[in-house]
Amino acid sequence: MNIQAATKSYEEWLGERTTLVQADLDFKHQQMTTGAFPFLRATFYRWAQRFPEICPELADAPALLAVGDLHVANFGTWRDTEGRLIWGVNDFDEAHQMPYALDLVRLAVSALLSEGVASKNGAACAAILDGYEAGLKAGGKPFVLAEDNLWLRGFAQKSLADPGEFWKKMGALPKAEKEVPLSAREGIEHLLPRPQPPYRARSRRSGLGSLGHQRFVGLADWKGGQVAREAKALVPSAWLWAEKRQGPLEILYQALLTDAVRCRDPYVELRGEWVLRRLAPDCVRISLTSLPDAKDELRLLRAMGWETANVHLGTPAATKAVRHHLDHLPKNWLVRAADAMEDATERDWKAWSKKTD
Repeated sequence: MNIQAATKSYEEWLGERTTLVQADLDFKHQQMTTGAFPFLRATFYRWAQRFPEICPELADAPALLAVGDLHVANFGTWRDTEGRLIWGVNDFDEAHQMPYALDLVRLAVSALLSEGVASKNGAACAAILDGYEAGLKAGGKPFVLAEDNLWLRGFAQKSLADPGEFWKKMGALPKAEKEVPLSAREGIEHLLPRPQPPYRARSRRSGLGSLGHQRFVGLADWKGGQVAREAKALVPSAWLWAEKRQGPLEILYQALLTDAVRCRDPYVELRGEWVLRRLAPDCVRISLTSLPDAKDELRLLRAMGWETANVHLGTPAATKAVRHHLDHLPKNWLVRAADAMEDATERDWKAWSKKTD
């Protein structure tokens, strides 16, 4: 099955499970031509299909509740219940039981495909793997950007959005063309502050992997400032499409939120088939391409490896098997797997771009 056929099949499967926004889906198809990294972000379904074929020895690795669609743009900041700035994985749309190695390989490939990143494959893989193994050994620890992790806090503070520009951008979101579904509206209202202010319903186009899913934002003025809450439609992981699973398919987003080693964002939760979150200037991602040199890139990649361990430790029964498996893998396994999946991704991207032109 080539990339065009895979995309058609997956989107038909997707359309059976949620209401698709065709204009956003068309935009996603166009964005998939702009570079191998955007293509990777937009096509976890293809990765789920190809990974077992290209890395069969890793497809048999111990399974656990994994992120699936892990990449270097899938890390960001939020505030915990104490108001502290936290950094970590901020999207679990594709979470499911998968081989633990899938997350590590995908993270490495995303670093290699990111434009402007100076780190080479061997160094990037070594940093990710070092952080992952250290995180497993330590039993995990969240990244609280307070008295510890000062280096990361410095980069995070430089990345925080300007409040004026952020709210200007939110205010420019288009009005929701269709009535907001009752379940999404109830979710937004549930997360708004009390007493609940009147709010304006907007639609939002964001991300790449979930482009085509419905997104609604409730914008409100509250006690001298603005607040925003988003509801995004969720579907089961594309891993299940790739495996041709039948019958009721479970969404495991909430399971990772609950079980992973992390300081949770109190405004992220699931209600039915919607994931809800607060949108704010301090909810941002730190880009590898914004760092001044390769040394800082490698430091951030190591932190990403550690944070991946924080997520995987949410399946404690698998930890012993994962560590045993890691100990018996050949040297440079991650480099070789990343090379192979990078090559497959670039070939798919070129084939997609050629057909789309």
